[in-house]
Amino acid sequence: MTRKVVTRLAAAAVSVAAIVAALTAVAGTGFAAPSTAAQATYTPTNTAAPTISGTPQVGQTLTASQGSWTSDTTATYGYQWQRCDAQGNNCAAISGATAQTYAVQSADLGKTLRVTVTATNSSGSSAANSAQTAVVTQANSNTTQGSTVAASSVVLPDRLLINSVKFTPGRLTSRRTFTGRFHVTNSTGHPVSEALVLVTVLPYSWGHTTSGEVRTDQTGWATIKITPTRNMPLGKRASLVMFVRARVEGQPLLGGSSVRRLVQVTVR
Repeated sequence: MTRKVVTRLAAAAVSVAAIVAALTAVAGTGFAAPSTAAQATYTPTNTAAPTISGTPQVGQTLTASQGSWTSDTTATYGYQWQRCDAQGNNCAAISGATAQTYAVQSADLGKTLRVTVTATNSSGSSAANSAQTAVVTQANSNTTQGSTVAASSVVLPDRLLINSVKFTPGRLTSRRTFTGRFHVTNSTGHPVSEALVLVTVLPYSWGHTTSGEVRTDQTGWATIKITPTRNMPLGKRASLVMFVRARVEGQPLLGGSSVRRLVQVTVR
């Protein structure tokens, strides 16, 4: 072979090597990225959160619904039940609780529960949480209207209600101290014990109390003494108005399960 031919062959080999290197670089970067993006696009997507049905009470069985998901292929679903504090925070997985149903245990008493549903298809998996249940109660502790519940068990979405007010005497004809009784229940009508009740006379100059907040008893009643001042008018049709608040100790004053109500007693 002549020197010119050898030179041409060497140049061609260098060109082929450069083309192979370029194709390798393209294959290593240009093709991998679209594959990863496609995988992320078609991982199951939750469109409606999972839900829990059943009564959150020791010994009862709760059932999880997977919610709604979109997926490019058929998805399978896994479940993990979690135990949270009474406010629905500090959740932790319950060991072995991976079925669609869950039997409420004594360890759950005073806590709330939720479930995490994981949807998996050929492209990957995604997870979504349900809302928390109400606070778990003891079996038969809150099954009939009239049974008392502790204020500490009343957390949102449950709320306190001041459902009854009684004054003695029922009509004021003097400025003597009189008695107000205020009955507190939860949203389902059960009397609430240990709720904190505060009464404020309006306007302030017409009367006052000296007891501050008073706790409800085991029947849900709080009894408070109210003393009118000389500024409260007598001998005319009037009313002594009072602002009444009931709250759960430890919850925010302006939030939580607290309730506020205006009440009045007739003055003659």
